[in-house]
Amino acid sequence: MNRALIVIDVQESFRARPLWETISDPKIAEQADRLVQLARRAGDLVVWVLHSEPGSGDVFDPALGHVRLIDGLERAEGEPLLHKTSHNAFTTTNLQQILTEQGVRELTICGIRTEQCVETTTRVASDFGYQVTFVTDATATNPIAHRDAPADQTVAELLADPRTLPADEIIRRTEYALAGRFATIATVAELEAVAAPQA
Repeated sequence: MNRALIVIDVQESFRARPLWETISDPKIAEQADRLVQLARRAGDLVVWVLHSEPGSGDVFDPALGHVRLIDGLERAEGEPLLHKTSHNAFTTTNLQQILTEQGVRELTICGIRTEQCVETTTRVASDFGYQVTFVTDATATNPIAHRDAPADQTVAELLADPRTLPADEIIRRTEYALAGRFATIATVAELEAVAAPQA
């Protein structure tokens, strides 16, 4: 086994926030699951990562019960489940140890949020020498408020502010930043087509 799928932060915490109504792909769990099924059929390792902020009192605090896979995603027996407290999936977990022990050199990465935890993990993985495939349409994100916007801005105010960076623009910029430098960009359908038995 030299490949692994890393599913990052596809968790109920995000659906518990008002900002979920702005998510770029409400069906992100379905897209991630297509990759999970693909990886399992190929005999690749599937690693689940959840973001956790113990004691924070918000949706990422495990005590509130939202730090779990989004309904519809199921972890199979033996698939690692890691809890991170940093943006990337390596720094605060034993992910690299798991990958090394399994002889993994190629990673496919998906999850929430496109430009934050998923992109950061991709960059770190590339720096560690992994060959990375970033599956853009199996990631999701939200519009980002301007740096000068008030911290207590409502969703309506966020969307009405002309300085807000739209989700589709964030995704486009992320692809530009990663492609050819840190990762190969792919879609779920492209990976499925490559894996399909040749006629």
